[in-house]
Formats: sequence, structure tokens, C-alpha cells
Amino acid sequence: MVQFVDGPVRVSVPATSANLGPGFDSLGLALSLRDELEAEVLPDGLVVEVEGAGADGVPRDESHLVVRSMRAAFELMGGQPPGLRLTCHNVIPHARGLGSSSAAIVAGVVLARGLVAGGQLLASDEALFDLAADLEGHPDNVAPAFYGGFVISGREDGHWYAVRAGVDPRVTAVVFVPPTGVETTVARGLLPDAVPHADAAANSGRAALLVAALNGQPEHLLAATRDWLHQDQREPAMPETLALVRRLRAEGVPAVVSGAGPTVLALGPADTADLLARCPRGWTPHRLSIDVDGARVS
Repeated sequence: MVQFVDGPVRVSVPATSANLGPGFDSLGLALSLRDELEAEVLPDGLVVEVEGAGADGVPRDESHLVVRSMRAAFELMGGQPPGLRLTCHNVIPHARGLGSSSAAIVAGVVLARGLVAGGQLLASDEALFDLAADLEGHPDNVAPAFYGGFVISGREDGHWYAVRAGVDPRVTAVVFVPPTGVETTVARGLLPDAVPHADAAANSGRAALLVAALNGQPEHLLAATRDWLHQDQREPAMPETLALVRRLRAEGVPAVVSGAGPTVLALGPADTADLLARCPRGWTPHRLSIDVDGARVS
């Protein structure tokens, strides 16, 4: 029978940027913008408290994404608690391409494990990551949210894999967040079912170059972030985003659509102050570091 711990468990989970240009559904980077969550077992009922980013638009019942993820993890470990209290302090913007849903899923599965006595034995990191990626449907945001850093992820033999790679300390990250969002389902709906072989081959080469560029040769980041598969295709849903990406790249800045957009991610080495000054009116810039920790529990 599953035993639950006394007292609250706290977790913080980083924002993430996926794709990074050519690494569609396979490359992701954790960034130093963190949601903080707390959960504890109650005698009965469900209490969900949310403040910060997206607080006005998320449910306070069993349909809340963190709660659903917790329930799935509890099921994996063999039992549900009698009641739950969940408190979310959200910083990651919603529907902006910075991994807010992946952060919620990772937070949920990690919180659930923390609330179960001996949870590490009942659900390994690999099992929790597998569950989180199943819940999200693809691993490119979940992997860096869970493990931190720069992660290459995918699916093999019925399971998800995640491999961390190094990031040169000279690489900086600046994100430009627009005032309105785009739902991932809308952005994905614009992608074609097939692409020319030449485009796929070009993207494969740039994705491989991006791993090398981030891992010690950042002078190649501009070429390495060139994409043929998904960014231009999403322009109807986010024309201002693509205009900013093209403007920055024309000025020599390695800029990409962050995840499904509409946030723009610019990677260094670059003069950060100069980059921040290029933020469009009405958008919000953030200078961020690469987060190497992933989900943290206390």
C-alpha cells in the first residue's frame, strides 16, 4: 500500500525553449525562468491555488494540468492520496513557446513522487521522464525541464530518451516575449505533412552543427540555427515573430522562434545590452542564463 509523507513538498521547474531552429521536436534548452509549486496531502478534497502568469485562465479542479500529471504519477506508483492541496506561483508565460505546459507536467510528476514515501524506488527518473513525455506528446520541452541544460531527445523502442550535451559558458540567451500568445495546436496545425528531401537533409546538417556550436564553437550559431521545416510555415499565426527573427538574423544575431512561438530566442555570443535594446515596442525582453539543474525538489 502506498504511504504518503507528512508536510508539503516544493518543486521549481525551469522554462524551456525547444526546436532551437533546426532541431524540430528533438532539441531543447532549459532557461533561468522558474515556476515554483508546492503540494501536500490532505485528508480529503482538492484545493488548487494559482498566482502569477496564466492565473486567470487555468482551472482550479481535476482538469488542472499539474493535478492531472500528479494523478498519472500517483497511478504509476500504485495509489492516490485521499486529498490534495496544490499551490502554483507561475512565472513562465503561457502560450508563448517557453514550455509552460511542460513545466506543469514535470512539476506534477515530480511533486507526486516527492509526496510518496520511497517514491524514488517506485518511480525512477527514467520512468517519470517517460510518463511526462507521454503526457506532453513530445519530449523536446519536457526533457530540459526535467533534466536541465541542453538536451537531445526522441523516441526509440517504445520509450523516450534524453541525452544531455554541453553548453559553452559564453552562450547567452535573450528572449523577446510578445504581449499575446499562440496556442501550440494552432502553430502545429500550419505544418505540412511532407517536406522536400533537400530541406530535410539541410535541416539534419544544421541540427548536427548546432550541437557542436552550443558545445564549444558558438561562432557557428548563426549558420547552425537556420531552419527549413517549421518556422516560415508558422508565419500566418505569428507574422511579427517571423519579422523579428529575420531582422535579427540579417544583423548577424542567431535568432529563432522559441518552441511553437510566438516568443523569439536570440543566442550569443553577443552584446546582451545591444540585444535587449532591439526589443520591439510592447514586447518584454528577458536576459536569461542556461539553467543546468532542471526540476529541483525541496
